[in-house]
Amino acid sequence: MLIGELARRTGVSERLRRYYERTELIRAERRANGYREYDERTVETVHRVRALLAAGLPTRTIRQVLPCTRDAAALRPCPGVLASLREQLDVLDQRAADLETARHLLRRTIAATEGAVGAEAPVTVAG
Repeated sequence: MLIGELARRTGVSERLRRYYERTELIRAERRANGYREYDERTVETVHRVRALLAAGLPTRTIRQVLPCTRDAAALRPCPGVLASLREQLDVLDQRAADLETARHLLRRTIAATEGAVGAEAPVTVAG
């Protein structure tokens, strides 16, 4: 399929598709006229890349993980990937903890503010 079809089926812009190629996440064959041609598997690969990016994985890790996901929806054992995935999980766990701390602080601040507003005497304007 040509780039337009890939874009239509994946929602990926030309700029993003070029980035995926430059970072070796997807590959294209060249036709005699120079046009890039993608095989059917590229659609699934782009969907996997998008999902892994959404999970917070950097492209260098995705490049390691993709060969482990090419033929199935789930990961299969792939040398060197487990350590990268554990590292990324640690990063996500820390982000989640930081977000939970921020949520707790906001809840306390809102509750304290609401309590202070209810305890205040009404403001009167002299006129």
